[in-house]
Amino acid sequence: MRIDLNSDLGEGFGPWDMGEDAQMLSIVTSANIACGGHAGDPDTMFRTLSLARDNGVTVGAHPGYADRIGFGRRVIPMSMDEIARMCAAQIGALQGVAALVGVPVAYVKPHGALANLAARDRHVADAIMAAIQKIDPDMAVLAISGTQTEHAARAAGMNVYSEIFADRAYLSSGQLVPRDQPGAMIHDAGKAAARLLSFLETGRMPVVDGDPVKLAAHSICVHGDSPGALAMAREIRDRLMAQGVQIVSFLDS
Repeated sequence: MRIDLNSDLGEGFGPWDMGEDAQMLSIVTSANIACGGHAGDPDTMFRTLSLARDNGVTVGAHPGYADRIGFGRRVIPMSMDEIARMCAAQIGALQGVAALVGVPVAYVKPHGALANLAARDRHVADAIMAAIQKIDPDMAVLAISGTQTEHAARAAGMNVYSEIFADRAYLSSGQLVPRDQPGAMIHDAGKAAARLLSFLETGRMPVVDGDPVKLAAHSICVHGDSPGALAMAREIRDRLMAQGVQIVSFLDS
């Protein structure tokens, strides 16, 4: 079995760092890089892209609401056209800096509140997909498994790959438990790894409000900004590899 590990990186701004990007990029195989909306700036993008290149890590754009104070975790009322333009501007910004580094931006994974809204609202998902297709119809999409984002990408004939989360709890709808609810985050690396191994065996994800739900996964996300993220990523990688799972980019699998 082969699986990708991805993480949200480049989420600092100016002199402020977020997470341990250099170490994380020695563990993961795909990096979702903030592109100036919820976090990031040209220099942060350049540093993160350079580290990804040096580690042979696949690069994706991580567009989100332009809300640095809220870290892109608050929904900002916008029309579908505004959402498309916002995503296009951020993806294009990362592509521009990536050209200086000499790496391609291979996929898009929406961030935070935008990702969660697109996961349940087909109109939002369609707007994001339309923007991506205008930029590069061959660009892949990394979508939360079983969501409207995944459905919209498939309907548009795009290259779509499904992800699950190592450190987030699930609802029976297949959606993530909102961060403001108890138990939304999983902080115990051992428990997270055990849950993933069980999922890879059964294809079913435990949920907080019912029976396990069937999901698909080409990639596993470990949030780079979470406390203990680096230790969790290492634990998951080591446990998976010990069980014979190959850790490779979803675009190489």
